[in-house]
Amino acid sequence: MRVAEVFSSVQGEGLWTGTPSTFVRVSGCNLRCGWCDTPYASWHPEGPVRTVESLVEEVRQASNEHVVLTGGEPMLFEPIIELANRLASWGHVLTIETAGTVYRDLPCDLLSVSPKLSNSAPGERASATWKKRHESTRLQPDTLRRLLARYPYQLKFVVDPEGEADDLGEIEALLRQIGPVEPARVLLMPEGTDTSTLRRRMALIEPAARSRGWGVSPRLHIELFGNTRGT
Repeated sequence: MRVAEVFSSVQGEGLWTGTPSTFVRVSGCNLRCGWCDTPYASWHPEGPVRTVESLVEEVRQASNEHVVLTGGEPMLFEPIIELANRLASWGHVLTIETAGTVYRDLPCDLLSVSPKLSNSAPGERASATWKKRHESTRLQPDTLRRLLARYPYQLKFVVDPEGEADDLGEIEALLRQIGPVEPARVLLMPEGTDTSTLRRRMALIEPAARSRGWGVSPRLHIELFGNTRGT
């Protein structure tokens, strides 16, 4: 399994924001989001092929209870099952970050699912093949229903309140398709990679989230470290 990076930081997003964690970022993705902030794990995958044994050893040396398996799209790769089982056997608390397009059965304490809205379209830099593939893959309601029935979850939606798409309408339509969903587990997160944009957009989305009983998610790692790799 190709791995872009392994690092320790704090969880910057979602229900466990602020939790010291070790991150294993798998390289490779079945989507091409236009605003992806980790292109080295998606658009242009980097990193060596790593054995599960070497990853477990590196995570164990970091001494964090919480481990985040992220990407790219970690659920694409079968070795993620063995890695999750090995880490769980050591007592680690596992978050798996996924777009929710692939189902796998594996240990997971929090499945952080980020279904991709139409605002994720790859734009002109993508080939026609990738544009079509992204659009046909980004939402898989049947897979989402299976994942939410199987795992403790949060649904984290990247929204751009200044964009042209009807993000809130798309979210509400998807929730009707895959429901019932606990409103408190639905989180809106502003799209952006700098603090001024994130703060401005957070102020715009918070009232919409609150009125629906949803939460909002910061991007704490950007507040603390900027849009910096390995944080």
